[in-house]
Amino acid sequence: MLRSFFSAMRMYSRIPVPDVEWKEENRRYSLCFFPAVGAVIGAMIMIWQRLCAGLHTGQFMYAAGAVAIMVAVTGGIHLDGFCDTCDARASWGDREKKLRILSDPHIGAFAAIKLGIYLVLYTALFTELTEPHAAAVVCLGFVLSRALSGLAAVTFRSAKREGTLHVFSAAADKKTALFCLSFTAVLSMGAMTLTDMPTGAAAAAAALLVFAWYRFVSYREFGGITGDLAGWFLQVCELSVAAAAAFTYRIMEVR
Repeated sequence: MLRSFFSAMRMYSRIPVPDVEWKEENRRYSLCFFPAVGAVIGAMIMIWQRLCAGLHTGQFMYAAGAVAIMVAVTGGIHLDGFCDTCDARASWGDREKKLRILSDPHIGAFAAIKLGIYLVLYTALFTELTEPHAAAVVCLGFVLSRALSGLAAVTFRSAKREGTLHVFSAAADKKTALFCLSFTAVLSMGAMTLTDMPTGAAAAAAALLVFAWYRFVSYREFGGITGDLAGWFLQVCELSVAAAAAFTYRIMEVR
């Protein structure tokens, strides 16, 4: 279990952990620990929020720092998948062409444009999430998005029999992963709702809607999921959670 935890941390984050041998038995429970990366990101952003509040910094400083924390902890691994998927979908090619584009290490114009828009939108949304309970909802969303991504890895069809996602899902103890990730998803949604009823419920609903859309797009356009698509889902899910939380929070304030 400990080696699986270290494998998950080394693969999905830049958090320093002891090195472990790259073999199947050391990845058996790695997907169960994937949400732990989200918990670290959430905790760091909440600490940053309290620091910014104590120093009375501007909203943009807080928002830019929150987005920077997200990228720094993950090393941009999920943003890489987001970019590759944006390029593939923008090609409007057939399934084979899109899968080839996913394997291309170069970034295209569409990915660069959408990445810029994504980061601007994410930063803007965080400027609306300066209150602790609103920020906490989004921070819990980092755990939920990874729990849902892990569930997809063990339940959705894979588009190809290679790549990082296939390596982790093939090695996984699927029954254990399904239980742990389902429990984590339910627990995080419950915590989001208890933190702030309307804001948390809206954010959790947004995550579930994106999860359903992820399956639809992956199956229709790619024949299943890949590691790049998983990264794309994670980023879109987290942006949607932040958007739902920010707008619901402001609507409730106006009322």
